[in-house]
Amino acid sequence: MNPVNKIEFNRRAIMLTATDLRANFEDIKSLVLQGKAMEAFEKYYGDDVVMQENETPATIGKVANRERELDFFAKVTEFRGLELKAVAYGEDVIIAEWFVDYTHADWGKVTHDQVSVQRWRDGKVIHERFYYAV
Repeated sequence: MNPVNKIEFNRRAIMLTATDLRANFEDIKSLVLQGKAMEAFEKYYGDDVVMQENETPATIGKVANRERELDFFAKVTEFRGLELKAVAYGEDVIIAEWFVDYTHADWGKVTHDQVSVQRWRDGKVIHERFYYAV
């Protein structure tokens, strides 16, 4: 394969990856907006996923993150809104800006914009961090 064809082949491989990321995120977005966030978690998050909220210590592993997510959703006492404001795709990275509005049993009323940065490998989220003002 000559260098030009190799570059074109690599470009197509990257484009397919970007397309897959977009399709995966569209499915995640659809599931989350339908109130099926845990379905998205089960389908798209890797076994060794690391998740982190702002500067709090990271939670490591799908089992621990599943427990954390289930605890979070169990304590949402009122849900008022969720909106995807913007999304950007990079090489194995998705950055999304969301508006959230809910009441949590421990934290009270929560209304803010937040940004999630997801790092992907082999079709699964391997790291996700959320950034927002507290």
